[in-house]
Amino acid sequence: MILSHRIKLEPTVEQLIGLHKAAGCARYAWNWALTEWQSHYRATGKSPNVFELKKRWNREKPAWVLESPKDANQQVFTYLKTAYTKFFKKIAGHPRLKRKGKARDSFYLSNDKFKLTGTRVRIPRIGAVKLTESLRFTGRVLSATVSRTADRWFISVKVDLAISPTITPPTLDTLGIDVGLKHFAVCSDGSVQDAPKPLKAGLKRLQRLSRRHSRCKPASLNKVKLVKRLARHHYRVTYIRQDFLHKFTTQLASKAKTLVIEDLNIKGMVRNRSLARSLQDAGLAEFRRQLAYKCQRNGTALVAADRWYPSTQLCSGCGAKQKLDLSERTYHCHVCDIELNRDLNAAINLSTVGYTGIQACGQEGSDWKHTFLVKPSWMKQELNLAAFTGCYK
Repeated sequence: MILSHRIKLEPTVEQLIGLHKAAGCARYAWNWALTEWQSHYRATGKSPNVFELKKRWNREKPAWVLESPKDANQQVFTYLKTAYTKFFKKIAGHPRLKRKGKARDSFYLSNDKFKLTGTRVRIPRIGAVKLTESLRFTGRVLSATVSRTADRWFISVKVDLAISPTITPPTLDTLGIDVGLKHFAVCSDGSVQDAPKPLKAGLKRLQRLSRRHSRCKPASLNKVKLVKRLARHHYRVTYIRQDFLHKFTTQLASKAKTLVIEDLNIKGMVRNRSLARSLQDAGLAEFRRQLAYKCQRNGTALVAADRWYPSTQLCSGCGAKQKLDLSERTYHCHVCDIELNRDLNAAINLSTVGYTGIQACGQEGSDWKHTFLVKPSWMKQELNLAAFTGCYK
């Protein structure tokens, strides 16, 4: 299994200049390659040969490019080819030119171009840069990407794991998870998890900084300072959310043998202007992405219930169905007289859709189906990730 470990760098002033130079070389090479690609396509109507384009670049590149690591200006041609492949398949938009200070700075390093030793990484032309922590995974190092977020630099090391990580024995067989906005997640075992909602907490400060940034004179020093302050604030909001999601998904992946979630149409939900900000602040799509790969790593089965499965409307006691308004937070069944929280009722219903055997496909006698996002390790069939990848294109 291939995983990446993102570690913060603590460069000196000279090393910081070298990192900016390397990212600048990668940006310059990308813009040159993209411009030449577009010129060739307009003239001939065909895509150019990437290897020929790379040979031209090596003949014509300026001398100052040699002051930075070689991979910084060589890997961009592979990235450009991938970008155009996705564009022609209508998976992504058309590649764009990168502006200095606007796009996130980054550059690539192959596994033979850098060396990790404890809490230091040696990068060509830059030197031994201090890391805030050592590499967490044990295995064959494949590559690394050095990137900048706000005014902080990180290195993301891709590792092919040789030893599977320690897996905590699950305490439950099946766990249903109902996600929402009032409570981030309500589980069928009765546990409730609230999201930190960092954007909501820091929105007033973000608006105040944005107004001050808008009023500054263009190209002034104050505007440059406020750009950095805005970037640091966005960085803080992002990583509070990421920290919460990583801890919660790790806990869930080792809690039960089978996890059941809803197949929510998140892309459609964010079109609702009243809910869009809250949905993005909760990070539901990122929650599902992290849960999928952590379940695969832990050998936990992850099941997505049918999108139209009425988990909120069904009674978890007798199976009767009744409609509820969004304002009704308590489910009261008029048949068996059961009364409980609507989210807990939905989570219990989801757990019944969970994996109970090889041929499990929802409740017995029902037409509701589920999709295995991650199948248990003992099943010899291939993973069906079609529904998982399709939701976030």
